[in-house]
Amino acid sequence: MYETVERYGPLKVWALTVVALAAAVIFAATAFPERVYVDIIWQYYWGPVVADAHGWSEVAWADGEQIPASEAGPDAGPTASPGYTFVSYAGYIPTLILGVIGIVFLIDRLEIERYRAGFYGLFPFMLFGGALRVVEDANVAAYRETGELAIQLPWSGLLISPLIYFVVFFIAFVAVVVSVWLERNDYVPGYEYPLGAIGTVLLTGTVGYLGYLAWAEPYATFYPWLLIVTLVGATVATWLTWKATHAFMPGIHRGTMFMGAVVIWAHAVDGVANVIGLDWATAFGHEHNLLPKHPVNEAIVDTTGSLLPADVVAVTGAAWPFLLVKLAAAVFVIWIFDETVFEESPRYTILLLITVVAVGLGPGTRDMLRATFGV
Repeated sequence: MYETVERYGPLKVWALTVVALAAAVIFAATAFPERVYVDIIWQYYWGPVVADAHGWSEVAWADGEQIPASEAGPDAGPTASPGYTFVSYAGYIPTLILGVIGIVFLIDRLEIERYRAGFYGLFPFMLFGGALRVVEDANVAAYRETGELAIQLPWSGLLISPLIYFVVFFIAFVAVVVSVWLERNDYVPGYEYPLGAIGTVLLTGTVGYLGYLAWAEPYATFYPWLLIVTLVGATVATWLTWKATHAFMPGIHRGTMFMGAVVIWAHAVDGVANVIGLDWATAFGHEHNLLPKHPVNEAIVDTTGSLLPADVVAVTGAAWPFLLVKLAAAVFVIWIFDETVFEESPRYTILLLITVVAVGLGPGTRDMLRATFGV
């Protein structure tokens, strides 16, 4: 293997690997449709997306017709539920690894050197990814209300995890290439400016679409104070954490500098959005509090509710430890990424920091906007 890489180069080996794997999957699915497509690809990869798109707890493959499992007969075929399984992880993890390797090759090929500028330029895309996921939440709400999807499959499937990660990555990839080209041809002083502008336009358009749904459709409602309180609460939590780390952990921000504040804010948004959505949504006009969408949130809520007396939980809620966990995780990340890490490998360090922010801000933005627009 090492000799092959040396002979052809890592980029060609990576590209050939991707093409060979894709060709093998397509050939197997075509040659053995029942064994490969139905029993593996549909059951573990596409079926969960179909179920999620309709808001079904389980979907059945009924001789090629995808219907709720509750309406299918005993011999309808395999079933699938939203979420991940060990089999799906076995496909997604190698795909993720190949994707990350591709990103590294992209950075090398574009000869990007000002990595911190790229971090800030990509920030709007992290918000955009979460907002785009809420468009699918609104699509499910439309199906519950009308019995029809506003955005039909397979297009709506592109807005569901994990496919949405590839969609947002592709959009960001195109934006980076265009932005670097503009800089290299002296149209802009730095690639981060058009990159940030493209992400901001996409974010604005997506949120504007959700606002239109809240104005025009009965299945969505706008709760402005919930949005305001979430953003203000996350900002205050970030400021307090920033001040506390400076006071009690001097020098912790020498590596990340102001990027550390972005990391904290990203995870504070996720924490505050969950606290408000899971415990206090009714205080802002919702008919009921939201349900946790992620296993970590659910585990923390269940643990807090079981450990604290019911009368205490009635006052404090059960989701508030999630905010503390998110802030502690953000501080830990900042502590890990000290100046030594940046000096040894700035490119990979910034790439990892972008991932850390996206992991917090993507779900956080989704939870915040899902509660804001009532979908």
